[in-house]
Formats: sequence, structure tokens, C-alpha cells
Amino acid sequence: MGVKRISVAFAVALAVSSFAAHAKTIEEKAQVCVVCHGEDGKPQQQPFPVPVIWGQQLGYLFFQLRDFKTGTRQNEQMTPVVQALERDDLMALAQYFSKKPWPALQQPHAAADAAAQAQRVNASVVCTSCHQEGFKGDSTQPRLAGQNREYLQKTMTDFRSSARGNNPTMTDFMKSITEADIAALAAWLAGM
Repeated sequence: MGVKRISVAFAVALAVSSFAAHAKTIEEKAQVCVVCHGEDGKPQQQPFPVPVIWGQQLGYLFFQLRDFKTGTRQNEQMTPVVQALERDDLMALAQYFSKKPWPALQQPHAAADAAAQAQRVNASVVCTSCHQEGFKGDSTQPRLAGQNREYLQKTMTDFRSSARGNNPTMTDFMKSITEADIAALAAWLAGM
């Protein structure tokens, strides 16, 4: 990503965070989120991968917002937005988005060889032990089924490289598989 794209994204995040600081109701504060995450729950095309947050697990949403607020998780777009929010807003926003319906992104199913590879990886690291059967998540474990493919792949890669460090267990799991495994998992999960 070029310096110009990064600086534009950062400028947008600062403008959005200014709005978030002045918004009064949770609905107004949630409007800040639609700039990237979409008014209908389908992420907007950005120069960076954006996750689906509509219908995501409540505990997971809260923990991620909390981690952005405390600095445990860093992201050029999210950090300034969450820093502008009050701590009480974090749970209210997590509740707001967790009650929305999960959107259908209509992503293609993984090719047969990628799906087979992803299933072998799941059998070895047992992703479903946390993300549950069908990869719908539970409480503090995020739903992965139907998530934005680019976001899934970037997140797993960031855990693998330790660029994202707010879940050491995920870092260990991602370091135990290959980049090709990550690509196969992302395609397979996105197509569910």
C-alpha cells in the first residue's frame, strides 16, 4: 500500500473520529462505523480489508473495541476512531452490531483443492474447537463463516507474522501452518 493511500486512510479515520467524539446516541456513533463496514453490513471497498461486524459475536466485538482502546490491538483506521469513544460506548456498540443480521457477501465457494487443503488444516489445528461447528463463533470467539476473504487472509497472516498480537494462541496456531494453508482457509471460510 502506498504512502498516499495510507495517509488518505489515516485522514479519513481522523475525520471520522472527530464525528464519533461529538455524536450523542449509539445510533449516531454507529453511523461512524458504516463508512467502512457498510450501511447494510457489507464492508465498503477500501484500500485495506474490512471485516463484517454485523451479526458478529457480542463478546468478540467488545474485546476488539477494548483492545483498540487500550492499544493492545493497533490499526491505522480503527485506533483513532475508538480512541474518540467513551469506554461505555464500547459495549453499547458491540451490542448494537451483534444484534444485526449477518449479511450474505455472496463470495464464491473455494475450489475443491483449496477446500480439501483447508479441511486438512482444520483437522490438524482444530479451528472448530474455538470457532465452533460451522465456524459461527460463540461469545468471545468470532464468526468466520462468510467473513470477508481478504480480511480473513490478512488477519491470519498478521497473526502469523506477529503484526497482530492481541491473541497469542492464534499467533501460535498461524505459525504452525503455511501461507498456502492460510490462503486456502480464507477462501474456504469466506465461501461458507
